[in-house]
Amino acid sequence: MNEQNDTNRGSFNATVVGNRQIGKRFYKLLLQFDSAGAAAFAKTKPGQFAEIDPSRTALPAEQKIPEDMADAVQREIILRRPYSFCDVISKDNKTAVEILYCVVGPASIRLTTLKESDTLSIIGPLGNGFCIPQNKKIALLVSGGMGAPPILHLAKIIGLENPMIQAIAFVGAKTKMELPFEGRIDEVSKEIGFPVHAFAQYGVESQIATDDGSLGFAGPITKCLTEWLDKNPQKAQEAVIFACGPEAMLAEVARIANEKNIDCQVSMERRMACGIGVCQSCTVECKTPNSTETVYKLCCKDGPVFDAKEVVFSAGEHRI
Repeated sequence: MNEQNDTNRGSFNATVVGNRQIGKRFYKLLLQFDSAGAAAFAKTKPGQFAEIDPSRTALPAEQKIPEDMADAVQREIILRRPYSFCDVISKDNKTAVEILYCVVGPASIRLTTLKESDTLSIIGPLGNGFCIPQNKKIALLVSGGMGAPPILHLAKIIGLENPMIQAIAFVGAKTKMELPFEGRIDEVSKEIGFPVHAFAQYGVESQIATDDGSLGFAGPITKCLTEWLDKNPQKAQEAVIFACGPEAMLAEVARIANEKNIDCQVSMERRMACGIGVCQSCTVECKTPNSTETVYKLCCKDGPVFDAKEVVFSAGEHRI
């Protein structure tokens, strides 16, 4: 994996350029950095993240708070929240980062009230991102639920900087309403798949799976991935897998990759209070080479992107 470059890291103020709703609880937040912040975030790699301080951001009006969140949103915000990026744009000594977020708690619901010209305190860029190997011809980008942002960013970088690599996105969600993308997603054919504009703009074709079968493949995205690999054994030999999503999904992707001898990188998720390795709250159990012993690494500092073969996944009571 990549070595983290702490020299680019810092605490900066970002200005809100846009904040729009793209789904029932999905929003896109566009932030802009100037001067030192612009220089630091211009070097952001797909999979890296930032710690955002939403503590000074107001709650929305009472009628705009979902009933199931009415009590939870009253909690005081003390810690920063980690967010990865779905896009990074650098131009004219300014850098804009786009954050795709879902309203799930007292911090994220406060982000919905941000308006143009508001400012946020941000620490970043943090962690280690995805590493694109030059000896591979195919990149399989696997996204589950809100694992989409770093996968979208990666799709852009592959399209712009690695045009010789064919990228295919495998996008999963519980239902079609929980796909975190804007605009319609129409079925073209079983062979071509489903054009998701967010990926298609980078020349990346898409395969979609929903658990309830409301759109695309009926079942988990991992089964959709398995079927594609079984139908394309020669391409599988030239592929690398990048994945971000729920840990159960990552565990299954890692198992599939190991079974088919495909290199695989996974972006892990943990509660990261500080983002710089001080609080030690985001441990990830990892294997030790040539040993049965395991060690605990930090998701914020050693990750969030890990080699899938390195991680000890836990699914319920079973260790994978």
